Amino acid sequence: QVQLVESGGGLVQAGGSLRLSCAPSGRTFSGYAMGWFRQAPGKEREFVAAINWSGFTTSYADSVKGRFTISRENAKNLVYLQMNSLKPEDTAVYYCAADGTYSTLRAGTAIKYWGKGTLVTVSS
Repeated sequence: QVQLVESGGGLVQAGGSLRLSCAPSGRTFSGYAMGWFRQAPGKEREFVAAINWSGFTTSYADSVKGRFTISRENAKNLVYLQMNSLKPEDTAVYYCAADGTYSTLRAGTAIKYWGKGTLVTVSS
C-alpha cells in the first residue's frame, strides 16, 4: 500500500521555523515530482511548493517565496519543507503530494498520491 506520511508540524511563534518531512512508503518516489499543499480553516487547499524528480526544478507560491524551501533526498526517499519566518497566516494543515508529472503536481488537480496532513499552528 502506497502512503505518504508527513511529520514535523506543531505550534510555533511568529518568526519561528519548522521543518516538515514527507516519508513515502510502499514504493520509491525518486522518479516522481513531489510537493506541499496546505489548507487553512474555512479555506480551500492551496499550492505551497513543488520539486521535480531530480530536485533541480522548484516552484513556490508567492506567499511563501523567500521564506520556504522545498528539498528532497532521493536516496532516503524523503522530501522536506523548511519553513522560516513563519506568520500566523501560515497556519494550516500541510499535505505532502506526489505525481509522476511535475505539471500535474504544480497544477494541484488529479494528483495521484496524497498524505493525510500535519498541522502547523503559528501564534502571534
